[in-house]
Amino acid sequence: QVQLVESGGGLVKAGGSLRLSCAASGSIFSMNAMGWYRQAPGRQRELVAKMPNGDSTLYADSVKGRFTISRDNANYTMYLQMNSLKPEDTAVYYCNMLILPTTPRTLRVYWGQGTQVTVSS
Repeated sequence: QVQLVESGGGLVKAGGSLRLSCAASGSIFSMNAMGWYRQAPGRQRELVAKMPNGDSTLYADSVKGRFTISRDNANYTMYLQMNSLKPEDTAVYYCNMLILPTTPRTLRVYWGQGTQVTVSS
């Protein structure tokens, strides 16, 4: 049983900061690509940031310079540090990981349950 549990969302004023966490649990052989997505009301889910391989990172243009994606391999946890938040950042944020479980040893995409981030002006 592998699952992702998100935390860290909340209500913050514009210009403030939040750090989202996504902890994977279960029988995990390895963590591979991972990313953060968000979905605002009436909008399509969009990629915010990802680590496709190694320590490389990619960011959506809208969050470059403000958000930072990172991971803690020892604790099977990924983070999204969000600074200088704007009202347009308001959305439900979802973490995503490509995980190779110990059993069965087959790559699978896992999603977190989502955490609400609300930025007031």
